[in-house]
Amino acid sequence: MEKKNGFRSGFVVILGRPNVGKSTLMNALVGEKVAIVSPRAQTTRNRIMGVMTREDVQIVFLDTPGIHAPRNKLGQYMMGAVRDALEGIDAAILMLDATDVRAADLELLRKYANLPVKKAIVVNKIDQVDAGVLAPLLQRLGEEKADAYLPVSALKRKGLDALVDQLAAWLPAGPKYFPDDMVTDQPERVIVAEMIREKALRNLREEIPHGIGVEVLSMENQGDETRAVTIHANVFCEKDSHKGILIGKGGEMLRRIGEQARGDIERLLGQRVNLQLWVKVRPDWRNRAEDLRTLGYTPPKD
Repeated sequence: MEKKNGFRSGFVVILGRPNVGKSTLMNALVGEKVAIVSPRAQTTRNRIMGVMTREDVQIVFLDTPGIHAPRNKLGQYMMGAVRDALEGIDAAILMLDATDVRAADLELLRKYANLPVKKAIVVNKIDQVDAGVLAPLLQRLGEEKADAYLPVSALKRKGLDALVDQLAAWLPAGPKYFPDDMVTDQPERVIVAEMIREKALRNLREEIPHGIGVEVLSMENQGDETRAVTIHANVFCEKDSHKGILIGKGGEMLRRIGEQARGDIERLLGQRVNLQLWVKVRPDWRNRAEDLRTLGYTPPKD
């Protein structure tokens, strides 16, 4: 695309521990739900791109998995996605949760302090703390090496204009990398699978969600507005006992997950949806290269 006079564009990575609100922030900035959100750690497993286009700037945000010590091949893949997202960026957001600042956050800030780009320390969830807590926290973080320090509430959309203005000022003059109406590079099948997984995360007990994976097998009648899109998908878990919990008594849990996911999917596709889910047991799939590929996670090289 042609470069516009005065137009700025670039790539901004969002880094942070699990559950600090990275996906919520990107969804708020983009204006649409392009990344799933749940209270569970490690909800985001891939690098997810969100595109925000305004009259004078296009910012391509890269949401990354929460930074953690990997315990299996899926975890290694997720941390590989973080490393890959750092290539070719123009700026970085280092994100913290104002309600839960830990030593690990400060370690993360120092780990990425020498990135060769402008960096903003973004303190999220300021709506959940009072000024007496926030002011000394911001003063403390001001001692860390960064180019800007910005308090925000991604959920309440507070402070986002200041964040966008700061990022835009850092970006170079450049082209529109993507059309105005494009908000993500995620294929619709991937987004559908993630929406199903999100509802499973929100409904299941603590020990199960990390072992959930979703594979969309087919999407029929897509684009034919006179008919419902029929979606067939497998929901994978690692144990027979987890399968029973996923299905629930009389199929109640699986039906609830499907009903909740259907609403989001219909809004995404703009069509009625007939969602058919099956639960499959794949023991230790998070350590199996073939299963990781099936579910869209390219295993890391040894």
